[in-house]
Amino acid sequence: MDFALTPRAQALQPRLQRFIDDLVLPSCSDWHRYADAGVYPSDVIEPLKDQARDLGLWNLFLPSLRDDQPGTRLDHLDYAPLAETMGRVPWSAEVFNCNAPDSGNIELLQLFATAEQREAWLDPLLRGEIRSCFAMSEPDVASSDATNMQTRITREGDHYVINGRKWFITGAAHPKCRLVVLMGRNDAADTAGGGTSSHQQHSVVLVPMDTPGLTVERNIPVMDHQAIEGHCELVFRDVRVPLQQRLGQEGAGFAMAQARLGPGRVHHCMRTIGQCELALELMCERALERKAFGQRIGDFANVQDWIAQSRVEIDQARLLVLRAAWRMDREGLAAARTDVSAIKLVAAQLQTRVLDRAMQVFGAMGLTPDTPLARLWSWGRALRFLDGPDEVHLRTIARDELSKAKAQRGRNALHLRRWMPAPQGV
Repeated sequence: MDFALTPRAQALQPRLQRFIDDLVLPSCSDWHRYADAGVYPSDVIEPLKDQARDLGLWNLFLPSLRDDQPGTRLDHLDYAPLAETMGRVPWSAEVFNCNAPDSGNIELLQLFATAEQREAWLDPLLRGEIRSCFAMSEPDVASSDATNMQTRITREGDHYVINGRKWFITGAAHPKCRLVVLMGRNDAADTAGGGTSSHQQHSVVLVPMDTPGLTVERNIPVMDHQAIEGHCELVFRDVRVPLQQRLGQEGAGFAMAQARLGPGRVHHCMRTIGQCELALELMCERALERKAFGQRIGDFANVQDWIAQSRVEIDQARLLVLRAAWRMDREGLAAARTDVSAIKLVAAQLQTRVLDRAMQVFGAMGLTPDTPLARLWSWGRALRFLDGPDEVHLRTIARDELSKAKAQRGRNALHLRRWMPAPQGV
């Protein structure tokens, strides 16, 4: 396996880092001043977006599927370290139009949108003029199994009528959010093939945010922190949209959602690794500065263990994510499915461990807004649910291992015979 970056990706890395150092980091205090007042920091974000666009640091996440499609033509392996750099300032991804959930929605639209849908939604998203959200999770069912979904998409004449409730919908409170990419269940009679399979009963529909019957019930706090862009609860009451607003084929929504999740998990995991790197750097600096019982904190063996464990675990996680990206680029999303589950599991648990150690080294200050540690820890805890809970990914990995064992059953019989003692007295 070769994780070397292309020359173009190598050239982008220092340009991106300099942009963040010179322009993004000095804007952090203004961003938080707006966000703490409950106002989205558009006055901070928009000028930075203009500068990033002018410098070619724009839509970096987006590979081109055909020559006639927009995109950077960076593969997943090339984009991974750029996502790690953005992750160190969590809000910075929007500056480069690389933020979730827009990045996933853009890829979905690039794959399945009609010409009219591209003009109405994809092109404005690519230009950063609007934002969008992706509505899949629901409050009344276990959303880790998307076949449980209760939101109904019913065909009536030349329209679909949508009824249901979604929650933890990231980005729905953003002032520029104009589009809900909604996944719901078709009536069996409406679904291609009669809906005989539980994975062929869902469709994806494009719902403008101002459609009558769609309401934002609340912005749900996560770990007692309310994200300014929103993790919202949405209610759909007899929401009517034309049939032309369906994305892709009826009954294909489940497969479309799975295709969307793979690249997004690589992005999430690399941003997480960037945040863990930041936490480790802060932990080391604090350990060198703070003293207790007549010596520096960094001289205590247990703190040195935390630092060393964090270093090794971060590097292990990064290599695992790069391998997943490498496989996605060369073998496709389906071949890398288990790898993607592995990185999502490892990265989310890594973040809570590393951030917890850093907070402990900082002492009480680590619990306050004086450092980014508490907020990053809470985001790491949330990641253990987002894009599938740990248990689902463990199940995916275990099933893959058992499947391989089943295909090779008996292969290790000779090894067992060699090591098992021969019966006595025979």
